[in-house]
Amino acid sequence: MKKKVLVTYNMFRSGYAELVEKYDVTFPPDGIESFTYEEVLRMIPEYDALQSMFNFPVDKRLMDAGVKLKIISNYAVGYDNIDIPYATQKGIQVTNTPDPVTEPTADQAMGLLLAVSRRISELDRRLRTGMVKVGLLENLGHSLYGGTIGIIGMGRIGQALARRAVAAGMKIVYCNRHRVAETIEDKYKAVYLSLDELLRVSDVVSVNAPYTTETYHLIGERELSLMKPTSILINTARGPLVDEKALVKALREKVIWGAGLDVFEFGDYPSEELLLMDNVVLNPHTGTQTFEVRNEMAAFVSRNIIHFFEGGPVAKVNRID
Repeated sequence: MKKKVLVTYNMFRSGYAELVEKYDVTFPPDGIESFTYEEVLRMIPEYDALQSMFNFPVDKRLMDAGVKLKIISNYAVGYDNIDIPYATQKGIQVTNTPDPVTEPTADQAMGLLLAVSRRISELDRRLRTGMVKVGLLENLGHSLYGGTIGIIGMGRIGQALARRAVAAGMKIVYCNRHRVAETIEDKYKAVYLSLDELLRVSDVVSVNAPYTTETYHLIGERELSLMKPTSILINTARGPLVDEKALVKALREKVIWGAGLDVFEFGDYPSEELLLMDNVVLNPHTGTQTFEVRNEMAAFVSRNIIHFFEGGPVAKVNRID
C-alpha cells in the first residue's frame, strides 16, 4: 500500500508532482485554504507523513494522535511551530527547507534596507498624495556605501545577505552562537563581535537568527539603546526576536532612525503604532513569496518525504535513532 501524506495547506500542485505520483497525498479541498487543527487532529491517525506549514502548530496532542506518523516535513526553514523535543522522543523525523528560502529572504532583507535607508516607500506615498516637498535638502536618507551592517545570525541567510551588502560597498560585522569558519570571515571580510559591540558600531542591524527560548526578545529596550541614532533595524527572521513595544518606543523617541520588518511579534500584523510611522517599512512575511520559490519549497518538502521513506538526503531538524 502507498504511504499516506497529509498536506495542511492548499499550495500550487506542480511542486508536489513527484510526491503525488508516488504516494497517496491529501490536500485541502478546492476553495479551502487550509485544514484546521481540529480537522488534522481527526485525520492524522491514518497518515504516515505530515507536511506542515510554518504557521501550523504540531504539538504533543497532534503527534500522539498520529499513531502511524513517521515524518513531519515542515514548509519553512524555521520550525518553532513544532515541538521538536517531543517529536524526537516519539521517534518522528522533522525536516525543513533551508535551501530554497536562503536567497529570497536575503533579497527581502536587502530590499527592506534600501527602502528604509532611502525612504522609498515613504516618499512614494507622499508623492501620490501631493504631500512631498522637493528641494536639495529635503527627503534626505542615508547611504549604504561605506556603512557597516551588523548581521545577527551568520548562517545561510546571514551569509547571503553579507554577499549582497559587500556588493553594495558595506563593511560586515556579525555575531553568532559560534564563530564561523575563518574562510567565511575572509570571504566577506567579516569581523566577529559580541552582540553589544555589534549594536554600537553598526549602521544597519539585521536579525537573521532562529527563534528559540534563548532568542526571545533578543533585541529589546536595552539593545536598542546601544544602537546609533542614525541606525536601521531589519528583521526578516521571526517577530518575537524583537520586543515590538520597545521598538515602537525607540522609533518614536528617535533612539534609532528606522526599521524594516517582514515579521511581527504578535501575529500576522504589526502593532497599530507601527502602521502610523513613516520611518518603518512593513511587509506581511513575504520573504519567500515568489512564484518560483513557492514551487521550489513544495518540491523540497516532497523530496524530504520521499528520501526519508526511500533513502536519500533529507534536511534533518532533529536526530532520531
